[in-house]
Amino acid sequence: MSQKDVEIKEVGVGALAAYATIPMTIEVRSVLCFGGEGGSQAQERPVAPYVKDYDAQGGPEGWPTRFDVSTWGFWLAREGGVAVGAAAVAYNTGGVHLLEGGPDVGVLWDLRVRPEARGRGVGRALMEAAAGWLRERGCARMMIETQDVNVGACAFYRACGCALRRVDPMAYAEEPEVAHEVMVMWALELG
Repeated sequence: MSQKDVEIKEVGVGALAAYATIPMTIEVRSVLCFGGEGGSQAQERPVAPYVKDYDAQGGPEGWPTRFDVSTWGFWLAREGGVAVGAAAVAYNTGGVHLLEGGPDVGVLWDLRVRPEARGRGVGRALMEAAAGWLRERGCARMMIETQDVNVGACAFYRACGCALRRVDPMAYAEEPEVAHEVMVMWALELG
């Protein structure tokens, strides 16, 4: 498969059941340890392997019950009619802390690619679709939140031109199941 074999299509909230069929799990084998000025230096540290399921705390089908998603964008990436990737962007939505920067900021809420399709351009194509959609709405920046346990995502966002904005070791302190994780905030300038 190449990126040209994948169809990226904007979909509505009604497609979240198909969206949810794409697993959002990663195998954690290492974490990033941040140091240097502003946490800009990162080194990997091996950990005992485990699987993190991002949907365990509520997947795509539950988003409309937690947020007003009427201003969000959703995309499905299909190859041969099979969903291989998906992305969601939050825009102009109350209650989404990353949007407190103003109306010219959007958030890449979710980006997922089936494990067998990773590394083949699907994620990049979804990222480009999301960034273009936000540009059309006058956004100057797309914010992206991930964690130190998602080493692959951090490498992907850096490769896509995102800049590390913030590292917060206490961001999840009130959430026992992920309190050990460090929030890693990225920004993609859309200008």
